[in-house]
Amino acid sequence: MTESPNPAVINTDTLTGDMHPIRRVVLSLGSNLGDRMFNLQGAVEAIADTPEVWLTGVSPVYETEPVDAPAGSETFLNAVVTLDTTLSARTLLERAHAVESAYGRDRGPDVVLNAPRTLDVDLIVVGDRHSDDEHLRLPHPRAAERAFVLVPWFDLEPDAELAGYGTVAELLEKTGRDGVVRRDDLPLEMQ
Repeated sequence: MTESPNPAVINTDTLTGDMHPIRRVVLSLGSNLGDRMFNLQGAVEAIADTPEVWLTGVSPVYETEPVDAPAGSETFLNAVVTLDTTLSARTLLERAHAVESAYGRDRGPDVVLNAPRTLDVDLIVVGDRHSDDEHLRLPHPRAAERAFVLVPWFDLEPDAELAGYGTVAELLEKTGRDGVVRRDDLPLEMQ
């Protein structure tokens, strides 16, 4: 099991002398193509193996109805992971995309929006970082409306808050839990 560092400690980069605060991060994982559990477990392991990342929690897996997906899309398996890291939000986004690519995710220009995918790794929150550029939006702009993010996040952090939107509990009360079914028969292993 990976130990979580003390969040009050600041890590000094030995090459540059720059100070890198430890940030709390929430990632959403999803898969609706191929071996969905294999893809999710692989994502958890790849994230845990990332330098300067300390995995602190893995939610139960939920089977969920596709949201805003093309007709005929299969159900998703979804989970949320929490971690502490000294990595920047951009570096985390690059790592998320690399993990998706390793599991066959196609991000080509011809891919239909919200098309079925082998793996989806979304940055929901990176500390108190806010970003609104075309490649990185934080906090995730649709997380407040997505039960497939809120339900597993609530399992891990019932008192969590999505900055600018409210607490996860309040948001979950608004979205409801329709189309989100807990799958205790499909546990993810925390590395």
